[in-house]
Amino acid sequence: MKDLLENVYQLSIAVLLLCSVISVRLLKNLKRERKLSSFEYTMYLIIRIAIFLWLVSFLLIHYGASFT
Repeated sequence: MKDLLENVYQLSIAVLLLCSVISVRLLKNLKRERKLSSFEYTMYLIIRIAIFLWLVSFLLIHYGASFT
């Protein structure tokens, strides 16, 4: 049961990450066409920061043990 929950958790993170990347791409394309509203710009920044933080934490969790 625990393995199933861990797999569902990892799948949900993958889906959220994919949706985040797609959202950033759409906002980046929209930014080329016109100026983003304050809400869109804030969302653009927050999603980019969240993706970066996820990547750093993922690398530290999976490969950080080899650095110490």
